[in-house]
Amino acid sequence: MVPLYYNARSLWARRLSTSLTVLGLGLVVFVFSAVLMLANGIESALASGGDPANAVILRKGATSELVSGVERDAVRILATDRAVASGPDGAPLVAGELVVLVALPRGGGQAMNTTTRGVEPESFTARPEVRLVSGRKPRPGTNEVVLGKALVGSSPDATLGGELRFAQQRWPVVGVFEARAGAFESELWADATRLGGAFSRPAYSSALVRLGSAAAMADFVKRVEEDPRFTLEAKPEPTYWADQASGLATFIRVLGLFVSLVFSVGAVLGAMITMYSQVATRIAELGMLRAVGFRRRSVLASVVVESVMLGAAGGILGALGALTTRWIHVRTLNFQTFSEVTFGFTPTPAILLGAVLFGTVMGLIGGLLPALRAARLSILDALRA
Repeated sequence: MVPLYYNARSLWARRLSTSLTVLGLGLVVFVFSAVLMLANGIESALASGGDPANAVILRKGATSELVSGVERDAVRILATDRAVASGPDGAPLVAGELVVLVALPRGGGQAMNTTTRGVEPESFTARPEVRLVSGRKPRPGTNEVVLGKALVGSSPDATLGGELRFAQQRWPVVGVFEARAGAFESELWADATRLGGAFSRPAYSSALVRLGSAAAMADFVKRVEEDPRFTLEAKPEPTYWADQASGLATFIRVLGLFVSLVFSVGAVLGAMITMYSQVATRIAELGMLRAVGFRRRSVLASVVVESVMLGAAGGILGALGALTTRWIHVRTLNFQTFSEVTFGFTPTPAILLGAVLFGTVMGLIGGLLPALRAARLSILDALRA
C-alpha cells in the first residue's frame, strides 16, 4: 500500500488545482447541508411550540386551526374531564382560542399575513414556555395585544408601545413574549372575545387543554373522539405543530436536495478532471511506483485515496461554511396556515456528518475512473513518458 503521506504531499505539490477542486466540492456540500439545516429549522421552530402535556382540540377532519371550529359549549364540557390539570387558582387549564389571519403593513407598500391568536388567561398558564420579555399581558375584554419576539420590527408599528390597525379597530401593543424560538414567536396574541367580535366569529377555532400528565394523553384523546356530544378530535400539541411543519419542510428539503444533486454532478466532474490531470502529469511517477514493486491495486487505491481526501476536505469546508448560517433568520409563507413564519438554520451532528460523507462520496466517485486509468498503465510506457 502506498503511504498516506505520499498522497498528502502529492496534493500539496499541486496546490492550485487541489484548492479549486476542494472549493467546488465545498460549495456543493454547503448547499446540501444548508438545505437540510433549513428544513430542520422549520421543523424545530414549529415543533418546539408544543408541550407533551397539552392537547389541541380541533373539529374532526380539520388540518389546522384556520379551518377548524369548536363551539363554546364544547370547551366548557372539555373543562370537566378528569384528566384536566388545574391552575394556581384551582380553575381547569382549558382555553378556547381563535386563530385568524391579519394583514400587517410592511415596507414598500407590501403586507404580510400574520397569525393572530385570540387567547384566554389560561392560554398563558398552560404554556409555560411562553414568557413575557417586556411589557405585560393583555387585559381581558380589551383590544390590547402582545407580540411574538419574531414579529418585533416586522411592521412599522409592531413594537412595544405601538398601535396596530386591523378589522377597522386599533390594537395597542402592551407586551412582547418569547416561546423558545417556536412558532408562537411569529404570532400576535389578543383577547379571544374581543378578536371574535372584531371578525364576527362567535365560535373558537380550537381549544387548548393541559392535562395533569403527558401519560394521560392517549386516554384523553380516545374519550374526546368517542364522545357523542361533539365531533372533535384531540392531538398532542407537539404532534399538531409537527404536522403544520411537514408540508413546508418537505418542499424545501426535496427542492434543495434536487438542486444539490444537480450541482453534485458538476462537482464530481470537477474532481474527475482534477484527478485525470494529476494522473497525466504523474505518469512517470506512477510507473516508478510500479517498478519498485507496488501492485496495480496499490496504485489504484493511492489515486482513490487522494480523491477521497479531496472530497473529505470539501465536505468539511462546506459543513463549516453552513454552520455560519445558524445566526441567519428568514421569514417565509407556511403552506399549511398561509401565514408567515420566522425560523433559522438549525444544524445537528447528523447533518454535519452527512455533509462530510456527501463530500467524501463525491470525491470517491470522481476518482474511480482516473484511478482505473492509473492502474492500467504499462510500466515501460509510463517510464518512457
